[in-house]
Amino acid sequence: MALKQVLVKAATTRAGVRLRHLTFKGSGRYWEDRYAAGGTSGPGSYGPSAQWKADMVNAWVRELGMTSVVDFGCGDGNQLSLADYPRYLGLDRSGTAVRHCIERFSGDPTKSFLKFEPGELADPAGWLRGDMALSMEVIFHLVEDDIFEDYMRRLFAGAERFVVICSNDTSGDELVPHERHRSFTAWVARECPGWKLERKVDPPAETGLMSSLYLYVPTTA
Repeated sequence: MALKQVLVKAATTRAGVRLRHLTFKGSGRYWEDRYAAGGTSGPGSYGPSAQWKADMVNAWVRELGMTSVVDFGCGDGNQLSLADYPRYLGLDRSGTAVRHCIERFSGDPTKSFLKFEPGELADPAGWLRGDMALSMEVIFHLVEDDIFEDYMRRLFAGAERFVVICSNDTSGDELVPHERHRSFTAWVARECPGWKLERKVDPPAETGLMSSLYLYVPTTA
């Protein structure tokens, strides 16, 4: 790449970062506004992408005998509609999304929902724990460092036996202000030494997904 192109790209990236700081109101506000305006959790929670994720995670639940799931980022509930979990707790920062899920699954006694906000929730007694803690394409939407750190620690603290993550694992330029891509596996290796990556499954090309599925288990397992 010519020097001029490199400089133009760098200037464009810096301008994009400045624009984010000027116009972006934070990840929590973004998703609440999006759901309140009738938006969805995005294409990854619909169609072939959602079906592939559901098929894989449902198979792991059956194979490994998972008895309960705590989902850190339940969104609009469309991905959940394809899930087959014995007992489920869905958490989300958006009150609109949580109310939508409560209404959508009102007839299902195996599913509970709760709004949470970092900094306004403490769970040292471990009530928000499940056999499996789940994160479905949430990590790259956590643009703030403190929110990312809080989320990742809650995710692994919320698991008794398994952590399942669907995300990409690369750092790079973000095209939209509500995304920030991170190499989260490096964070887990550094900050959660009691956990190890047991499986990684890449999506079929036809799904169009850039996210893979990661299964973590305790290092003593």
